[in-house]
Amino acid sequence: MSPIVRRVLAPNAGPMTLDGTNSYVVAAPGSASVIVIDPGPHDDAHLAALASSGQVELILLTHHHADHADGIDALVALTEAPVRAIDSDFCRDASPVVDGELIDTAGVRLRVLATPGHTADSACFQLLGDTDAAVFTGDTVLGRGTSIIADPDGSLGPYLRTLERLQALGPVRVLPGHGPELDDLAAVATAYLAHRAGRLAEVRQALELLGAEASAAAVTDLVYAGTDAAVRPAAEASVRAQLAYLRAAGD
Repeated sequence: MSPIVRRVLAPNAGPMTLDGTNSYVVAAPGSASVIVIDPGPHDDAHLAALASSGQVELILLTHHHADHADGIDALVALTEAPVRAIDSDFCRDASPVVDGELIDTAGVRLRVLATPGHTADSACFQLLGDTDAAVFTGDTVLGRGTSIIADPDGSLGPYLRTLERLQALGPVRVLPGHGPELDDLAAVATAYLAHRAGRLAEVRQALELLGAEASAAAVTDLVYAGTDAAVRPAAEASVRAQLAYLRAAGD
């Protein structure tokens, strides 16, 4: 993807994972060590490819969902590398990352961005540099379509603030957890915010028809009427998050 970033696509394509989980190998040219971002699922061939990409010095995790995190312990067994994440339960032989922290490893500099919303423990990693600036967004921003709010772990209010924070980073490359890379994070975050505003308007309209205490299932039937059955649980989770947001605001 660049002299610094290589994508290794996991073989777990599906309605929720698009083409599969993007694992990333990050290192400056000539570096003796590499960073792996998101090991992905526990797939032996995929993890062996990551382990053989260089001396893995650090494993970073964007969030705890299985399609990103299930391969952690197997990759640790192969590489003996520490794992860092926001949630300490997913760290191995290392402390959790914290918002604003600078990671200087494998000849590159990454800034940790705590970006809750998709999940409470979601993080993005901003690759700093004049020519290779990019943000690894996990499931906070996808390469195709939009992300879900994984209620009750995820929450819409924090997600909207996260999108505003990403929007302010400007037109840097997006390296997502699923789907292709994108050119302009600010433009994508702006589009995501507009999408969320539109969905909230649809949920308000559904509540006007169904009543203020309508269930998430009933609202999903209206707002996501054409949704593939395979992603119905995700759609309903997002509706629960939107209902909680509106009801907390008294809207």
